[in-house]
Amino acid sequence: MIDVKETLNAAGERMEMAAMYLDEQLSRVRAGRANVAILDGVRVNSYGSMVPLNQVANVSVPDARTIAIRPWDKKAIRDIEKAIMDSDVGITPENNGEIIRLAIPQPTEERRRELVKQCNKIGEKTKVEVRNARAETKEKLKKAIKDGLSEDNEKDAELELQKIHDKYIKKIDDLLDEKTKEIMTV
Repeated sequence: MIDVKETLNAAGERMEMAAMYLDEQLSRVRAGRANVAILDGVRVNSYGSMVPLNQVANVSVPDARTIAIRPWDKKAIRDIEKAIMDSDVGITPENNGEIIRLAIPQPTEERRRELVKQCNKIGEKTKVEVRNARAETKEKLKKAIKDGLSEDNEKDAELELQKIHDKYIKKIDDLLDEKTKEIMTV
């Protein structure tokens, strides 16, 4: 017989992971303000191996529209510039021999709407994952009735599962609303 509490905890964990994934993905969306998270996916060729940018340079945000990258090894400037150009960041780096600067352009109204749509797509995928976790857990509970779980316990577990589901759907909506506000604020 299945442990109802353990099953619900597993479903909650899966939903939490989906919400964390969404949060991480939204942090990478450029909203017009400088944010070092947009460089998280950039890998730099350093002495023959591909490493994250933050392992070969200090990345900082001196002001709202600029990201400054100060390589620890001056010879790495070319490799860092190439990595940024090859990535999907979409910003051309400028360097003065010591520091690489990324100027974040102010997005147009149309671009802002596209970014909101992009965020909503990611959000919808996340909601689907949460719904799938709920559906699979419901199936487990239904099968558990055959293995001796009482129908009352199964109904209680389903109600609890629905509460967990609603909590994470609300969390996802809140994350999306917050990001939409951030993007649409000029």
